[in-house]
Amino acid sequence: MTSLFHRMPVELTAVSSPDLQAVALGGTLYTPANRPDLVKDVLRQRDLGCVSMVLCLEDSIPDADVARAEENVVATLSDLAARDEDLPLLFVRVRTPEQMLSVARRSGGATGVLTGFVIPKFDNETGTGAAFIAALHTIQAELGLDGRSDGKDDGAVPGPASAGTKRLRLMPILESPAVIHLETRAAALTNVYTLLAANRQDILSVRIGATDMSSTFGLRRSRDLTIYDVNVVAGVIGDIVNVLGRPEGGFVISGPVWEHYSNTERVLRPQLRVTPFAGLQEQQLRQRIMTANLDTLIREIELDLANGLLGKTVIHPTHVALVHAMSVVSHEEYLDALAIAGNVSGGAAASPYGNKMNEMKPHQAWARRTLLRADAFGVSAANVTFVDLLEASMA
Repeated sequence: MTSLFHRMPVELTAVSSPDLQAVALGGTLYTPANRPDLVKDVLRQRDLGCVSMVLCLEDSIPDADVARAEENVVATLSDLAARDEDLPLLFVRVRTPEQMLSVARRSGGATGVLTGFVIPKFDNETGTGAAFIAALHTIQAELGLDGRSDGKDDGAVPGPASAGTKRLRLMPILESPAVIHLETRAAALTNVYTLLAANRQDILSVRIGATDMSSTFGLRRSRDLTIYDVNVVAGVIGDIVNVLGRPEGGFVISGPVWEHYSNTERVLRPQLRVTPFAGLQEQQLRQRIMTANLDTLIREIELDLANGLLGKTVIHPTHVALVHAMSVVSHEEYLDALAIAGNVSGGAAASPYGNKMNEMKPHQAWARRTLLRADAFGVSAANVTFVDLLEASMA
């Protein structure tokens, strides 16, 4: 595997800087919190290379199972804490601020194995967003997981957490009607940004609830279509990036969920060109991708990256490695980013590969983001293609 890389990813831990954690989430795997052996699930996915995982208490479980699922989460956190092992960045997706407080208090010190909580239908119109943040502050103070060595709150406004600091954080999901509907969207997104910016040290990244967005319009995309082919949803995603994803003062925003995982009849033509799959073994890889209908997922990940989104919500373990492979920075991108980031005085020059023009000032933000992604996922070797990385990830 190391032969595929010009530069390996840096080590990611529970106390890595939040900037690195946010970018390195990769394929964030959701699992229903009512599964019978969550501990085994978490450890299995860790061993398979999963970097981030969410134990879901919300839409993935029936209302009648919520109480039992809460007990399951509390027991799971206690078991994982007692093992003292390396874990994925672990989150719990909760329904309400009250549930978040209950799970944390019942888990006690075992809450420390979490990186944070995932918050559904986050907005600043109904007061729920502020209520979730207030609940987080209570948990941080009560359990000493607020980035302070003594766990006390002296009323001072905390600065950004640094590497080596353990602090629980939120990942809000934008999927509420106020964010989706055109007539309320601009104000709702502006209000969300104001709330998140005022509590920046508590926010790891922002997630997009494409399933709820599609549901608002009575839509569900097929496996032949990316979310960007659903125009009303693509418009919401563009506006979210516009308001919350700007280089200065913005947040890392993850790609929306890919909800398909089994083979079904194909309607549209494949979206993977034949040319990159030249050798016999590579042709066999392409056939495996086509059989599993993963070509549209690959296309959607490419469009996520092109639209400023990093990482992706996934609901099947086989998708995690594919997201990570597609997130590796190419050797060409890396040399471009180094050349641009090292020249802040401006001007333009031919790229190191001699195939494009690098403009130093306009591309500074892109270069910084690319170098951070290189830290998170590594840089491929000079002659390594995305096909090589896909082959390794699907081995």
